[in-house]
Amino acid sequence: MAQAVVTGATSGIGRAIALALQDAGHQVVALGRNATALADLAALGLQTRQIDLTDAAGMTRALADLTPDILVNNAGMMPPLGNFCDADPADMDQAINTNLRAVLTLTRAIAPGMRARGHGHIFFTGSTAGHAPFANLAVYCATKAAIAGFAQALRLDMAPHNVRVTEIVAGRVETGLYSALLPAETRAAMYAGNAAVQPEDVAAMLLAVLALPQSVDVARFDILPTYQGVATGTPKKEA
Repeated sequence: MAQAVVTGATSGIGRAIALALQDAGHQVVALGRNATALADLAALGLQTRQIDLTDAAGMTRALADLTPDILVNNAGMMPPLGNFCDADPADMDQAINTNLRAVLTLTRAIAPGMRARGHGHIFFTGSTAGHAPFANLAVYCATKAAIAGFAQALRLDMAPHNVRVTEIVAGRVETGLYSALLPAETRAAMYAGNAAVQPEDVAAMLLAVLALPQSVDVARFDILPTYQGVATGTPKKEA
């Protein structure tokens, strides 16, 4: 039974991945900040730890006893939408600390053990925003572009040690990412008519990649709504 660590496991993509890994027979350690959501996962048989990933020292101490075979760097946040010139520096710092710095710190804490053991798989939840420009999302795009570059460089570092690395490039996924940024009716319109990938779809792809022979490493996979022909989206054709 492989041990898997999943960050941002209390909702959306992270929760779907954590549950899918458990269903596949893995021992899952779900990380997050929401105590109620973690309790729900614990009731389903997952191990849980309430951790603020931006607290580097606390995170390293809390995970010191783990030797995961699978790491899913999924936790992330989106700063308020708007022109970069009007961005609040505090929001910028929060996005960088959550989406990038915490990912680097957690990976640095776990990857050396995988290298020493000679096996493992590290996943990063990226975004099409890391590979194409989006207006009013400059800082978010920057953090996800950094993750994309890090994932591909890390893959080269880890390949000689039989550790695989995969970037998940997600298009529009129906999650709570915009819950604090957009009105409910706007979010409903975004996701209407099967116009978004479901978190369970991302989890299914992750399991498929994980199940490939050890000699195969999927460096990245893009998962988009069928109608989303390009990264920035295309209008959906009306019936």
